[in-house]
Amino acid sequence: MRANNKRCGSRQAGAESGGRTGASLYQEITDRIIAELERGTVPWVKPWGRARTGLGLPRNAATQRRYSGINILILWGGVIDRGFPSQNWLTFRQALSLGGNVRKGEHGTTIVHADRFVPKNEKQRADTDGDEPQAVPFLKRFTVFNVAQCDNLPEHLYAAGEPLPEREMVPQAEALIHATGADFRIGGERAFYMPGSDTIQVPPQPAFFHQIDYYRTCFHELGHWTGHPTRLARDLSGSFGSNTYAREELVAEIASAFICSSLGIEPTVRHADYIGSWLTVLREDNRAIFRAASHASKAADFLLGRNADVEGEAHAETAYGSAQSSHAAALRL
Repeated sequence: MRANNKRCGSRQAGAESGGRTGASLYQEITDRIIAELERGTVPWVKPWGRARTGLGLPRNAATQRRYSGINILILWGGVIDRGFPSQNWLTFRQALSLGGNVRKGEHGTTIVHADRFVPKNEKQRADTDGDEPQAVPFLKRFTVFNVAQCDNLPEHLYAAGEPLPEREMVPQAEALIHATGADFRIGGERAFYMPGSDTIQVPPQPAFFHQIDYYRTCFHELGHWTGHPTRLARDLSGSFGSNTYAREELVAEIASAFICSSLGIEPTVRHADYIGSWLTVLREDNRAIFRAASHASKAADFLLGRNADVEGEAHAETAYGSAQSSHAAALRL
């Protein structure tokens, strides 16, 4: 997806709430994604071979926080379309605070922050009626710059992620799948998640034409798995061909792309024939892609967090074992 560029100097735009302006921002981004899908390019499965940086999720260079949701898709588009060698981004003011500067004439990339606020008249209404005030969603635009567009920043911020060999990441993918604790059943010719039994079935890895697709498929199905009522509780009731089904497939596809990228596995489209159903959803609702990307971020964070939890437990057990050994040795002394 092509990024919406702004020239250096318009540092940060204000909030776009409620009415026409906020709606236009939703529509503006949705229209760009629809245009890419119509061209046969899927924004969360960009042609990474054109990229000058390794796979990964974009981060704010000043805070080291990962971007999430729709902003991942926007910033991936900037990295690939404009050939940036880094996934690190910052605002105009953050560049100054770090002792650097955005080069004159550089174009920034517009990202968004979604939030909610309670208007004054709604607070008054709620006080009068004695009920809870209703918050209004709004979007705020921010302009960020890739570190490659800046000078005089600390040297470590320019470091690009090392591209990782394709097969090296497979053990890490296996570790994440195991860490989720999901009930995987290997066999058959189809891949699917069954909410009723809370099980995932995938064909054996050698059955895939490209074996790396086994992991992409596992993460797609794990994306669905996170929607179970005991986890992130999304609506999994849609039947094939329905809008509800298409929306959930969109979430699982994007979640798989986010996880694959985190592990250094190039994302792909699992079922290209779903593009038509996604287009229908996006044309009917200009906020659908924002919701899908947000749900996908939460799903990816949930799954990647399970891996961190397991690693933390293993570390704690190792530390506990070492402490016990030291204690026993002290007693022997």
